[in-house]
Amino acid sequence: MKEKISITLSESTLREIDEIIDNIYIRNRSQAIELLVNNALGDSKVAVILSGGPEEDLKLSDKDYRITAKAGSMTVVESTLKTLKENGFRKVFLIARRNIINAVFSIVQNGSKYGVVLEYVEEKESLGSADSLRLVKGKITSDFLVVYSDILFPHLNVEELWNEHIKKKGFATLLLTASPDPGKKGIVKVEGSKILDFIQKPDKNDIYLGFSSVFVARPEILEYTNNSLENELFPELAKKGLLNGYLSTSGVIKIKSKNDLNKYRNENKR
Repeated sequence: MKEKISITLSESTLREIDEIIDNIYIRNRSQAIELLVNNALGDSKVAVILSGGPEEDLKLSDKDYRITAKAGSMTVVESTLKTLKENGFRKVFLIARRNIINAVFSIVQNGSKYGVVLEYVEEKESLGSADSLRLVKGKITSDFLVVYSDILFPHLNVEELWNEHIKKKGFATLLLTASPDPGKKGIVKVEGSKILDFIQKPDKNDIYLGFSSVFVARPEILEYTNNSLENELFPELAKKGLLNGYLSTSGVIKIKSKNDLNKYRNENKR
């Protein structure tokens, strides 16, 4: 049940609220204000740690997966939960296959000691990253954050990324960073905050802005039937004008190999 209230807001605040109205999902000021309030409340902010795909592809060694590797005083998943908690996220889903779920559970259990509620979503098989993400369809009803499982992002201003997404009229807002070697990631053509094109790991290019494994999305993105986020869904959303970007100088630290892990450890020795 909803209750009618009366509030007084400044003209500048009302202008910002009006910018959110898209006449499709947000049709009036009341809906826009309700969306902003819900997304500002910590209990309603939801994050997904995406660790789908074959388990062998996500191993760092015979003993460790990327997500369970020790990076400094904490494992990657512990660092992720800590960062999410610090940015107001209380509900977290982890999408992964059984052995990875078991390995993560042995470290963080239900997430309570990190201040979050962690729900495990088991993947049996997957046709790609978008297919994996659809496993939370029906579990999420508001905007949500997605972080890949093999990254560290302790210095990223997640709150600013989140707020930028809420203000924009898009289905998803990708974290973008400058890269000296953009061929290793999905690169984007942008105008302002609007992503005009998304190209996954091109052979040749002169663009140095790339997607950095973190994004915020509306739940409607889970209705798309694409298999891959980077190869299919993001390019499709870009062509439809539904994909935005948030440029950050902080970026993320990828932990995809032992070399990545050793480099991080050496750079962060006390």
